[in-house]
Amino acid sequence: MLVKCETKSNRVKGLSFHPKLSWVLASLHNGTIQLWDYRIGSLIDKFEEHEGGPVRGVCFHASQPLFVSGGDDYKIKVWNYKLRRCIFTLLGHLDYIRTVEFHDEYPWILSASDDQTIRIWNWQSRSCIAILTGHNHYVMCAHFHPKEDLVVSASLDQTVRIWDTSALRDKTVSIGSGPGQQSKGDVFGTTDAVVKYVLEGHDRGVNWASFHPTLPLVVSGADDRLIKLWRMNDSKAWEVDTLRGHFNNVSCVLFHPRKELILSNSEDRTIRVWDVTKRTGIHTFRRENDRFWIITAHRTSNLVAVGHDAGMVVFKLDCERPLSMCHGSHLYVVQDKEGQVI
Repeated sequence: MLVKCETKSNRVKGLSFHPKLSWVLASLHNGTIQLWDYRIGSLIDKFEEHEGGPVRGVCFHASQPLFVSGGDDYKIKVWNYKLRRCIFTLLGHLDYIRTVEFHDEYPWILSASDDQTIRIWNWQSRSCIAILTGHNHYVMCAHFHPKEDLVVSASLDQTVRIWDTSALRDKTVSIGSGPGQQSKGDVFGTTDAVVKYVLEGHDRGVNWASFHPTLPLVVSGADDRLIKLWRMNDSKAWEVDTLRGHFNNVSCVLFHPRKELILSNSEDRTIRVWDVTKRTGIHTFRRENDRFWIITAHRTSNLVAVGHDAGMVVFKLDCERPLSMCHGSHLYVVQDKEGQVI
Protein backbone atom coordinates (compact mmCIF):
# COMPACT_ATOMS: atom_id res chain seq x y z
CA MET A 1 0.00 0.00 0.00
CA LEU A 2 1.66 3.21 -1.23
CA VAL A 3 0.02 6.21 0.40
CA LYS A 4 -0.24 9.20 -1.96
CA CYS A 5 -2.24 11.54 0.24
CA GLU A 6 -3.71 11.44 3.73
CA THR A 7 -6.12 14.05 5.07
CA LYS A 8 -7.51 14.81 8.51
CA SER A 9 -11.11 15.94 8.80
CA ASN A 10 -14.51 15.05 10.16
CA ARG A 11 -15.77 11.55 9.28
CA VAL A 12 -15.74 10.94 5.50
CA LYS A 13 -18.95 9.36 4.19
CA GLY A 14 -18.66 9.88 0.41
CA LEU A 15 -15.78 10.03 -2.09
CA SER A 16 -15.38 10.67 -5.82
CA PHE A 17 -12.31 10.91 -8.05
CA HIS A 18 -12.28 13.48 -10.85
CA PRO A 19 -11.98 11.54 -14.15
CA LYS A 20 -9.02 13.62 -15.43
CA LEU A 21 -7.66 16.05 -12.82
CA SER A 22 -5.82 14.94 -9.67
CA TRP A 23 -8.83 15.84 -7.52
CA VAL A 24 -10.95 13.91 -5.06
CA LEU A 25 -14.21 15.05 -3.46
CA ALA A 26 -14.90 14.07 0.14
CA SER A 27 -18.34 14.56 1.69
CA LEU A 28 -18.29 14.73 5.47
CA HIS A 29 -20.49 13.79 8.40
CA ASN A 30 -20.63 17.44 9.48
CA GLY A 31 -22.26 18.54 6.17
CA THR A 32 -19.17 19.96 4.43
CA ILE A 33 -17.94 18.83 1.00
CA GLN A 34 -14.16 19.13 0.53
CA LEU A 35 -12.26 19.25 -2.77
CA TRP A 36 -8.67 17.99 -2.44
CA ASP A 37 -5.76 17.84 -4.85
CA TYR A 38 -4.31 14.47 -3.85
CA ARG A 39 -1.14 14.99 -5.90
CA ILE A 40 0.02 17.85 -3.67
CA GLY A 41 -2.13 17.00 -0.64
CA SER A 42 -3.89 20.36 -0.38
CA LEU A 43 -7.48 21.45 0.17
CA ILE A 44 -8.61 23.42 -2.91
CA ASP A 45 -12.17 24.32 -1.98
CA LYS A 46 -15.08 23.49 0.30
CA PHE A 47 -18.84 23.64 -0.23
CA GLU A 48 -21.22 24.13 2.68
CA GLU A 49 -24.78 24.63 1.45
CA HIS A 50 -26.25 21.38 2.82
CA GLU A 51 -28.09 21.99 6.08
CA GLY A 52 -28.76 19.70 8.98
CA GLY A 53 -26.19 16.94 9.12
CA PRO A 54 -24.13 14.54 7.03
CA VAL A 55 -23.58 14.57 3.27
CA ARG A 56 -23.34 10.86 2.53
CA GLY A 57 -23.09 10.81 -1.28
CA VAL A 58 -21.01 12.76 -3.80
CA CYS A 59 -20.06 12.19 -7.46
CA PHE A 60 -18.18 14.04 -10.23
CA HIS A 61 -19.68 14.17 -13.72
CA ALA A 62 -17.61 12.31 -16.34
CA SER A 63 -17.25 15.28 -18.73
CA GLN A 64 -19.05 18.41 -17.43
CA PRO A 65 -17.63 20.70 -14.68
CA LEU A 66 -20.30 19.38 -12.32
CA PHE A 67 -20.66 17.29 -9.22
CA VAL A 68 -23.74 16.06 -7.36
CA SER A 69 -24.25 15.60 -3.63
CA GLY A 70 -26.98 14.12 -1.43
CA GLY A 71 -27.49 14.79 2.26
CA ASP A 72 -29.49 14.17 5.39
CA ASP A 73 -31.43 17.37 4.57
CA TYR A 74 -33.28 15.22 1.93
CA LYS A 75 -31.77 17.42 -0.83
CA ILE A 76 -29.81 16.53 -3.95
CA LYS A 77 -27.62 19.42 -5.02
CA VAL A 78 -25.88 19.85 -8.38
CA TRP A 79 -22.78 22.05 -8.24
CA ASN A 80 -20.62 23.74 -10.86
CA TYR A 81 -17.09 23.66 -9.46
CA LYS A 82 -15.90 26.32 -11.92
CA LEU A 83 -18.58 28.71 -10.64
CA ARG A 84 -17.89 27.38 -7.10
CA ARG A 85 -21.56 27.17 -6.20
CA CYS A 86 -24.70 25.03 -6.22
CA ILE A 87 -26.64 25.65 -9.44
CA PHE A 88 -29.86 23.82 -8.50
CA THR A 89 -31.46 21.50 -5.94
CA LEU A 90 -33.62 18.44 -6.61
CA LEU A 91 -36.40 17.81 -4.09
CA GLY A 92 -38.53 14.70 -3.70
CA HIS A 93 -36.89 12.24 -1.31
CA LEU A 94 -38.57 12.02 2.09
CA ASP A 95 -35.61 10.85 4.17
CA TYR A 96 -31.79 10.79 4.26
CA ILE A 97 -30.03 10.34 0.90
CA ARG A 98 -27.35 7.65 0.98
CA THR A 99 -25.72 7.75 -2.48
CA VAL A 100 -25.90 9.89 -5.62
CA GLU A 101 -24.35 9.17 -9.01
CA PHE A 102 -24.26 10.60 -12.54
CA HIS A 103 -24.82 8.34 -15.54
CA ASP A 104 -21.85 8.30 -17.94
CA GLU A 105 -23.92 8.91 -21.09
CA TYR A 106 -27.49 9.94 -20.27
CA PRO A 107 -28.40 13.17 -18.43
CA TRP A 108 -29.38 11.14 -15.38
CA ILE A 109 -28.70 11.20 -11.65
CA LEU A 110 -29.36 8.09 -9.55
CA SER A 111 -30.14 8.46 -5.84
CA ALA A 112 -30.78 6.00 -2.99
CA SER A 113 -32.60 6.99 0.18
CA ASP A 114 -33.80 5.91 3.59
CA ASP A 115 -37.34 6.59 2.28
CA GLN A 116 -36.99 3.06 0.75
CA THR A 117 -36.90 4.34 -2.85
CA ILE A 118 -34.36 4.81 -5.59
CA ARG A 119 -34.96 7.77 -7.90
CA ILE A 120 -33.67 8.61 -11.36
CA TRP A 121 -33.56 12.30 -12.22
CA ASN A 122 -32.96 14.13 -15.50
CA TRP A 123 -30.53 16.86 -14.47
CA GLN A 124 -31.08 18.79 -17.73
CA SER A 125 -34.85 19.10 -17.23
CA ARG A 126 -34.33 19.08 -13.43
CA SER A 127 -37.13 16.56 -12.90
CA CYS A 128 -37.62 13.11 -11.41
CA ILE A 129 -38.21 10.64 -14.24
CA ALA A 130 -38.52 7.37 -12.28
CA ILE A 131 -39.14 6.13 -8.75
CA LEU A 132 -37.99 2.54 -8.13
CA THR A 133 -40.03 0.99 -5.32
CA GLY A 134 -39.76 -2.50 -3.87
CA HIS A 135 -37.25 -2.34 -1.03
CA ASN A 136 -38.91 -2.31 2.40
CA HIS A 137 -36.09 -0.77 4.44
CA TYR A 138 -33.43 1.93 3.94
CA VAL A 139 -31.75 1.76 0.51
CA MET A 140 -28.06 2.08 1.34
CA CYS A 141 -26.67 2.49 -2.18
CA ALA A 142 -27.58 2.39 -5.89
CA HIS A 143 -25.27 2.31 -8.91
CA PHE A 144 -25.60 2.35 -12.68
CA HIS A 145 -24.07 -0.48 -14.68
CA PRO A 146 -21.03 0.86 -16.59
CA LYS A 147 -22.33 -0.38 -19.98
CA GLU A 148 -25.83 -1.89 -19.77
CA ASP A 149 -29.20 -0.37 -18.84
CA LEU A 150 -29.14 -1.81 -15.33
CA VAL A 151 -29.09 -0.48 -11.78
CA VAL A 152 -27.96 -2.37 -8.66
CA SER A 153 -29.21 -1.45 -5.18
CA ALA A 154 -28.53 -2.69 -1.65
CA SER A 155 -30.87 -2.35 1.30
CA LEU A 156 -31.20 -3.06 5.01
CA ASP A 157 -34.12 -5.34 4.00
CA GLN A 158 -31.28 -7.89 3.43
CA THR A 159 -31.65 -7.93 -0.37
CA VAL A 160 -29.73 -6.74 -3.40
CA ARG A 161 -31.90 -5.80 -6.36
CA ILE A 162 -31.05 -5.51 -10.06
CA TRP A 163 -33.30 -3.14 -12.02
CA ASP A 164 -33.82 -2.92 -15.79
CA THR A 165 -33.91 0.71 -17.04
CA SER A 166 -34.00 0.02 -20.80
CA ALA A 167 -37.63 1.20 -21.19
CA LEU A 168 -36.76 4.43 -19.41
CA ARG A 169 -33.76 4.87 -21.70
CA ASP A 170 -35.95 4.45 -24.78
CA LYS A 171 -38.46 6.94 -23.45
CA THR A 172 -36.13 9.70 -22.26
CA VAL A 173 -33.22 9.47 -24.65
CA SER A 174 -35.27 9.21 -27.85
CA ILE A 175 -37.80 12.01 -27.26
CA GLY A 176 -36.21 13.90 -24.41
CA SER A 177 -37.84 14.24 -21.07
CA GLY A 178 -39.60 17.10 -19.40
CA PRO A 179 -41.80 17.45 -16.34
CA GLY A 180 -44.93 17.33 -18.53
CA GLN A 181 -44.06 13.88 -19.90
CA GLN A 182 -44.12 12.12 -16.57
CA SER A 183 -46.85 9.48 -16.44
CA LYS A 184 -49.45 9.45 -13.69
CA GLY A 185 -48.19 6.09 -12.53
CA ASP A 186 -44.83 7.58 -11.55
CA VAL A 187 -46.27 8.82 -8.24
CA PHE A 188 -46.68 5.21 -7.10
CA GLY A 189 -43.61 3.79 -8.83
CA THR A 190 -42.98 3.52 -12.51
CA THR A 191 -43.12 0.84 -15.16
CA ASP A 192 -40.14 2.44 -16.94
CA ALA A 193 -37.67 0.86 -14.52
CA VAL A 194 -38.59 -2.62 -13.32
CA VAL A 195 -36.93 -5.02 -10.92
CA LYS A 196 -35.19 -7.83 -12.79
CA TYR A 197 -33.67 -9.90 -9.95
CA VAL A 198 -33.88 -9.96 -6.17
CA LEU A 199 -30.70 -11.45 -4.66
CA GLU A 200 -31.33 -13.05 -1.27
CA GLY A 201 -28.63 -14.65 0.86
CA HIS A 202 -27.40 -12.12 3.43
CA ASP A 203 -28.72 -12.56 6.99
CA ARG A 204 -28.46 -8.88 7.91
CA GLY A 205 -28.88 -5.56 6.17
CA VAL A 206 -26.82 -5.06 3.00
CA ASN A 207 -24.72 -1.88 2.97
CA TRP A 208 -23.22 -1.96 -0.52
CA ALA A 209 -23.43 -3.68 -3.90
CA SER A 210 -21.40 -3.08 -7.07
CA PHE A 211 -21.29 -4.33 -10.66
CA HIS A 212 -18.17 -5.81 -12.22
CA PRO A 213 -16.91 -3.44 -14.98
CA THR A 214 -17.02 -6.11 -17.73
CA LEU A 215 -18.27 -9.49 -16.42
CA PRO A 216 -21.89 -10.32 -15.39
CA LEU A 217 -20.97 -10.27 -11.69
CA VAL A 218 -22.18 -8.37 -8.63
CA VAL A 219 -20.45 -8.11 -5.25
CA SER A 220 -22.23 -7.19 -2.00
CA GLY A 221 -21.24 -6.50 1.61
CA ALA A 222 -23.48 -6.58 4.66
CA ASP A 223 -23.91 -6.34 8.42
CA ASP A 224 -23.59 -10.15 8.58
CA ARG A 225 -19.83 -9.41 8.02
CA LEU A 226 -19.88 -11.32 4.74
CA ILE A 227 -19.05 -10.39 1.16
CA LYS A 228 -21.07 -12.29 -1.43
CA LEU A 229 -20.34 -12.78 -5.11
CA TRP A 230 -23.29 -13.14 -7.50
CA ARG A 231 -23.52 -14.02 -11.19
CA MET A 232 -26.35 -13.14 -13.56
CA ASN A 233 -27.47 -14.02 -17.07
CA ASP A 234 -30.49 -12.99 -19.16
CA SER A 235 -32.95 -15.07 -17.17
CA LYS A 236 -31.67 -15.41 -13.59
CA ALA A 237 -29.10 -14.42 -10.98
CA TRP A 238 -27.53 -16.65 -8.34
CA GLU A 239 -25.01 -16.66 -5.50
CA VAL A 240 -21.55 -17.87 -6.50
CA ASP A 241 -19.48 -17.64 -3.33
CA THR A 242 -19.00 -15.99 0.06
CA LEU A 243 -15.83 -14.23 1.23
CA ARG A 244 -15.26 -14.42 5.00
CA GLY A 245 -12.74 -12.41 6.97
CA HIS A 246 -14.22 -9.15 8.20
CA PHE A 247 -15.24 -9.26 11.85
CA ASN A 248 -17.65 -6.31 11.84
CA ASN A 249 -20.15 -4.74 9.42
CA VAL A 250 -18.87 -4.51 5.84
CA SER A 251 -19.36 -0.85 4.88
CA CYS A 252 -18.40 -0.89 1.22
CA VAL A 253 -17.19 -3.36 -1.42
CA LEU A 254 -16.31 -3.07 -5.12
CA PHE A 255 -14.43 -4.65 -7.99
CA HIS A 256 -11.14 -3.03 -8.92
CA PRO A 257 -11.74 -1.47 -12.37
CA ARG A 258 -8.48 -2.76 -13.88
CA LYS A 259 -7.37 -5.80 -11.88
CA GLU A 260 -9.15 -9.03 -10.92
CA LEU A 261 -9.51 -7.87 -7.32
CA ILE A 262 -12.28 -7.06 -4.88
CA LEU A 263 -11.70 -4.20 -2.43
CA SER A 264 -13.68 -3.98 0.79
CA ASN A 265 -13.67 -1.99 3.98
CA SER A 266 -15.42 -2.31 7.28
CA GLU A 267 -16.23 -0.98 10.69
CA ASP A 268 -13.62 -3.55 11.90
CA ARG A 269 -11.02 -0.86 10.92
CA THR A 270 -9.61 -2.84 7.99
CA ILE A 271 -9.37 -2.58 4.22
CA ARG A 272 -9.17 -5.99 2.60
CA VAL A 273 -8.08 -7.00 -0.89
CA TRP A 274 -9.44 -10.25 -2.34
CA ASP A 275 -8.58 -12.29 -5.44
CA VAL A 276 -11.71 -12.56 -7.62
CA THR A 277 -10.76 -15.85 -9.28
CA LYS A 278 -9.36 -17.68 -6.22
CA ARG A 279 -11.87 -15.92 -3.91
CA THR A 280 -9.32 -15.60 -1.15
CA GLY A 281 -7.95 -12.68 0.85
CA ILE A 282 -4.62 -11.27 -0.35
CA HIS A 283 -3.96 -8.20 1.82
CA THR A 284 -5.35 -6.62 4.96
CA PHE A 285 -4.60 -2.99 5.87
CA ARG A 286 -5.51 -1.89 9.40
CA ARG A 287 -6.04 1.40 11.20
CA GLU A 288 -5.71 1.66 14.97
CA ASN A 289 -8.79 3.68 15.85
CA ASP A 290 -10.82 4.56 12.75
CA ARG A 291 -13.72 2.67 11.22
CA PHE A 292 -13.92 2.70 7.41
CA TRP A 293 -17.10 3.87 5.67
CA ILE A 294 -16.47 4.28 1.94
CA ILE A 295 -14.06 3.08 -0.73
CA THR A 296 -13.73 4.17 -4.35
CA ALA A 297 -11.33 3.32 -7.15
CA HIS A 298 -10.12 5.61 -9.93
CA ARG A 299 -11.38 4.32 -13.27
CA THR A 300 -8.21 4.75 -15.29
CA SER A 301 -5.31 4.84 -12.81
CA ASN A 302 -4.61 2.38 -10.01
CA LEU A 303 -5.54 4.85 -7.27
CA VAL A 304 -7.92 3.94 -4.47
CA ALA A 305 -9.45 6.29 -1.89
CA VAL A 306 -10.97 5.30 1.44
CA GLY A 307 -12.93 7.37 3.96
CA HIS A 308 -12.76 6.75 7.70
CA ASP A 309 -13.72 8.35 11.02
CA ALA A 310 -10.94 10.96 10.93
CA GLY A 311 -10.34 11.69 7.23
CA MET A 312 -9.38 9.89 4.04
CA VAL A 313 -6.43 8.10 2.46
CA VAL A 314 -5.55 8.01 -1.25
CA PHE A 315 -3.20 5.15 -2.10
CA LYS A 316 -1.99 2.66 -4.70
CA LEU A 317 -2.03 -1.06 -4.02
CA ASP A 318 1.41 -1.70 -5.46
CA CYS A 319 4.44 -0.02 -6.96
CA GLU A 320 4.13 0.55 -10.71
CA ARG A 321 7.73 1.57 -11.33
CA PRO A 322 9.85 -1.46 -12.23
CA LEU A 323 13.00 -2.27 -10.27
CA SER A 324 15.91 -1.02 -12.39
CA MET A 325 19.67 -0.35 -12.28
CA CYS A 326 22.22 1.14 -14.67
CA HIS A 327 25.51 -0.70 -15.09
CA GLY A 328 27.94 0.48 -17.74
CA SER A 329 26.00 1.04 -20.94
CA HIS A 330 23.15 -1.29 -19.94
CA LEU A 331 19.90 -0.70 -18.09
CA TYR A 332 18.69 -3.73 -16.12
CA VAL A 333 14.92 -3.85 -15.52
CA VAL A 334 12.86 -6.36 -13.54
CA GLN A 335 9.27 -6.57 -14.76
CA ASP A 336 6.74 -9.33 -14.10
CA LYS A 337 9.43 -11.28 -12.21
CA GLU A 338 11.65 -11.35 -15.32
CA GLY A 339 14.95 -9.56 -15.79
CA GLN A 340 15.52 -7.60 -19.02
CA VAL A 341 18.60 -5.84 -20.36
CA ILE A 342 17.96 -2.67 -22.35
